[in-house]
Amino acid sequence: MASRTKTVDRAMPDVQSSPDQRNIKIDKVGVRGITYPISLQCPATSGVQHTVAQVNMYVGLPHDQKGTHMSRFMEVLNKHHDFIRSDQVMLIVREIRDRLEAEEAHLELRFPYFIHKKAPITKAPGMLDVQVTFECTAGPVDDFIMGVKVPATSLCPCSKEISDYGAHNQRCELEVRTRFAKRKYLWIEELVGLVEQTASCAVFPVLKRPDEKWVTEAAFDNPKFVEDIVRDMAIRLDGESRIEWYQVMSENFESIHNHNAYAFIERDKRRK
Repeated sequence: MASRTKTVDRAMPDVQSSPDQRNIKIDKVGVRGITYPISLQCPATSGVQHTVAQVNMYVGLPHDQKGTHMSRFMEVLNKHHDFIRSDQVMLIVREIRDRLEAEEAHLELRFPYFIHKKAPITKAPGMLDVQVTFECTAGPVDDFIMGVKVPATSLCPCSKEISDYGAHNQRCELEVRTRFAKRKYLWIEELVGLVEQTASCAVFPVLKRPDEKWVTEAAFDNPKFVEDIVRDMAIRLDGESRIEWYQVMSENFESIHNHNAYAFIERDKRRK
């Protein structure tokens, strides 16, 4: 037993920090697919919403270093085991950079977020789930991107125009990724609200018959091609001074085709 204790106490070689002769820098190396609890401020209740995120963490690796220290990523993450808060994510990614002695570090979180939403006519309450992403970088230039993916309804203008009655409609997913102006931000709910207004109609978690009649007619009165949706999203984000860069995407899950319709716009508002 004494011999074994002596072996454990002896300094162990740090293979990851040994030199590498291939002279190739690695842009991102780390751990991914971690399931972890997080908490976010919720303006609707002035409280906190708890959810679970898929977490990815990376650093850049110099050309002359063999490997990174994978356990250190988890050490940093577990320091925040009580819950990662949305206003702490940039602090965490900077801590990853410093702990792994890297020039640049990356933290990505993807999680469901639930918004209280009432039906349009009966006001029946429900919880709408949207997908949210945080993409954080700490390095020579820090970066933070917030994204939301929102379900909605689109109705085809061509189908409405050429049909004697009715028009085909479908579910669509509207996705926005944004960079905020310095010291400015939007609540998740605000960004979701901007996005929903560009579809033929929003979706609701609970619909009674009067609500179903309303959303059907609202979509029929507001037909949108996938091209219309992304252009209208771009117009709304152009008018939002708190946003300085964005990507907008719409994917329409066609009901009469065995393929989807898709459109994408990217714009950096700082470049005129």
